[in-house]
Amino acid sequence: MSISDSTPPLTLGALLKQDSRHLEDALHHDSVTARIEVQCLLQSVLGVNRAYLLTHPERILTVRETARYVELFARRLAGEPIAYLLGEREFFGLNFKVTPATLIPRPDTELLVEMALQHIPAGGAVLDMGTGSGAIALSIARERPDARVVAVDASEAALIVAAENAQRLNLGRVRLLRSDWFSALSGERFDLIASNPPYIENGDVHLSLGDVRFEPLSALASGADGLDDIRRIIVEAKAYLNAGGWLMFEHGYNQAERVRGLLQDAGFFGVSSVLDLSGIERVTQGQA
Repeated sequence: MSISDSTPPLTLGALLKQDSRHLEDALHHDSVTARIEVQCLLQSVLGVNRAYLLTHPERILTVRETARYVELFARRLAGEPIAYLLGEREFFGLNFKVTPATLIPRPDTELLVEMALQHIPAGGAVLDMGTGSGAIALSIARERPDARVVAVDASEAALIVAAENAQRLNLGRVRLLRSDWFSALSGERFDLIASNPPYIENGDVHLSLGDVRFEPLSALASGADGLDDIRRIIVEAKAYLNAGGWLMFEHGYNQAERVRGLLQDAGFFGVSSVLDLSGIERVTQGQA
């Protein structure tokens, strides 16, 4: 399948060409995506940048490098997410450590950060619910150093990853708490609560496809219609919001109308949904 079966050993240039085709066939990637993923794996194994790969096509991997690359490539062929193989993912201009204990940050979620940044008052208090790797909270904290940012998650393993990201990014002022949604926040108030909660329907076929197969189910699925956690947050949120504070969610492609209804029924005003770059209503928000 790859370098391990090649005699003589393949050069980087030949390896990129060969294994890009393997990924195209196995994972139904387009040629650009497949080539980028092979490049990323090679960069990780060799500890080099993309420019090195392009300028050293004749380079041959050592025995140790070969063994490591073959292992990673086999795991990618089996569908394991590239972010878990590399141990990191870029989000909002920052590199975040990710592990199978956390969701993989996705570009769609950057919209939630952008909307939050529009509504945080000077010196405001922000709560990120279900923080995972810390991507949302730490991105907000980097952009708004005046804000007081708190991030909660029910998973101790996820919080360990978030804490490491905070340290790596020099954003240790973000307060991380283990909490089942609001359970550890008694008496606290915030100007904005943002969340990318579980919102996939239990049993949805997408849970058994692609990268999602390897991500923590507890961070993905939420009841028969996918809205159990969003309902719970909405019901409790007003007790933790200052007057005029904002509550906003990322949600599924077909859930915006129902989330707007839940917010309106709970007495939130100025309820609206915002389109992502694909024209899908991806974030819904309301004001207390």
